[in-house]
Amino acid sequence: MSDPGRGLRHVEHVMGTVFSFDIRDERVPAIEAALSEAVSWLHHVDEVYSTYRPDSTICRLARHEIGPADCSPEVREVLALCRSAVRVSGGWFSHLATGVLDPSGLVKGWAVEGASEILYEAGARNTCLNGGGDLRLRGEAAPGAPWRIGIAHPLRPGELCTVVEAGDLAVATSGTAERGAHVVNPHLGISAKGLASVTVTGAGLTLTDAYATAAFAKGESARDWLESLDGYEGFAVLPDGRSWQTDCFPGERVPERDPA
Repeated sequence: MSDPGRGLRHVEHVMGTVFSFDIRDERVPAIEAALSEAVSWLHHVDEVYSTYRPDSTICRLARHEIGPADCSPEVREVLALCRSAVRVSGGWFSHLATGVLDPSGLVKGWAVEGASEILYEAGARNTCLNGGGDLRLRGEAAPGAPWRIGIAHPLRPGELCTVVEAGDLAVATSGTAERGAHVVNPHLGISAKGLASVTVTGAGLTLTDAYATAAFAKGESARDWLESLDGYEGFAVLPDGRSWQTDCFPGERVPERDPA
């Protein structure tokens, strides 16, 4: 689980994707234990919230075998967060977009945020947690050096479209490059196609992840909505290769590579 010397790195396959931990603090027993706890937390989230496990709480709720009152306070909190994201996004985020309960657009970010908090409470101050391309950053990559995160270009494999430079920040990207057209326009019930990708930044990953899903579903008009949100910024690539970013997005565009 850990590398010799300073810091720890770990990769975990769970929730149908890959989670990576990059901890730049001195390796001490408390942080090593917290890393194990954070990994266990991710597996707990998968067991409870997976839409692919027939015995998960979410699947049982979707089949109306149980109701919210039968669930733990944690599950009711997640459902409340989903409802809040629905309200703030004007329905562009929806945990019921397909007519079946599916909080996946918020849960992954919430899971990473929880894992990051476990490490922080144990004394880890300089961490980068990546859950399937959604990141929670804390502290520094090295003394005096912020984290630099390259965002893959959705239309040009192997290239970046922007680089985010920050300390304490959440970064979530929604698009078609990795999983195809998986985001549903909840108002029309069809796949969202207005953007090739959108990256949203914010203070915490729970809502940043949900708002990235909402922005992708909303399409090109998401820029004005993101500008209206306090503490959130965005960068988007359109299907024709054009891009836009909100006024205070903490990143820089990457120039197109010369084909010659």
